[in-house]
Amino acid sequence: MSKKTIADNDDWSKFDHLLKRREIPAKTMLLREGEISKNAFIVEKGCLRTWFNNDGKDITTQFFFEGDRVSSIESFRTDQPSLFNIESIEPSIIKTISKKDFQFVLDNSPGIRLEAENHIYKRFIQCQKLLLSHIKDSPQKRYEDILNERPDIILRIPQHYIASYLGITKVHLSRIKSKLAGK
Repeated sequence: MSKKTIADNDDWSKFDHLLKRREIPAKTMLLREGEISKNAFIVEKGCLRTWFNNDGKDITTQFFFEGDRVSSIESFRTDQPSLFNIESIEPSIIKTISKKDFQFVLDNSPGIRLEAENHIYKRFIQCQKLLLSHIKDSPQKRYEDILNERPDIILRIPQHYIASYLGITKVHLSRIKSKLAGK
């Protein structure tokens, strides 16, 4: 299953000059918690994560792979401080677009505006599912869901980030994996 990327939308070809391509190493901070988001990012190659600090502990909230778009939507749209960090997990190639340029694109392309709205709905639904899963599901159930729905996460993401995403320790994650391997 391939993901639709910005390059797949013919409307974007008119605005390609507004996208800046960057190659970044692993562990590059693209946005820090508390900063105002000035750019949105498209992952061309590699992997990014969003996370925040909770009393000195990293809490990973989402992972983004090839074709995914990421920004601190709240900060990007309202000029309020970002609630989370955006960081590369592996060496990545990304495209960036500034807030001003993105607004220009939205104002001049109804197709891209609709695409952006659909993206925001998709992100909202993902966040809602994650919140409900953390309330009602056990860490083992959440891990099984990742195995079934997003095996790319298991294959590409370091275990400590997966544990952080699940809201558990690396030791607890190891126990879950051992238990499931014994089934």
